[in-house]
Amino acid sequence: MSMPAGKYYIGDLCYVMTDEEWEQLCTLTAPKMGTWGKCVDGEFELNDGRRFACYGTKWGDGAYYDDIGHSYSVDAGLIGCILVSDIKANKYDNLLDLGAIIEFDKDFVTSEHEGQIQFGYIVIDTNPIYEDEELE
Repeated sequence: MSMPAGKYYIGDLCYVMTDEEWEQLCTLTAPKMGTWGKCVDGEFELNDGRRFACYGTKWGDGAYYDDIGHSYSVDAGLIGCILVSDIKANKYDNLLDLGAIIEFDKDFVTSEHEGQIQFGYIVIDTNPIYEDEELE
């Protein structure tokens, strides 16, 4: 599957959805039996036809980084994308403090593999490996 070209908010979708939209997201991504605590990953459609994609982070809430320097604040254990023009909630003044706004010139693929969440050319590592720094 793929998402259509356009300007997208990428980040925790709880920051950009109304309570009603969030309830729909939770119903659409509810865990299957035996996968408690993990959302069903993929691309979805709200009741009114607006599309979004979302993927559970490897380690839940926190701050994660993509491969080009953006940071993503996570409070709902997931990172997703939705067209900026499809955002109805006005919860926060500056979405760039919470995620990123990215313009995709062509349709793009979304996926997750071993904590690496991908939205087109954007890859967010939610399973970072930290090397111990040597003490001097």
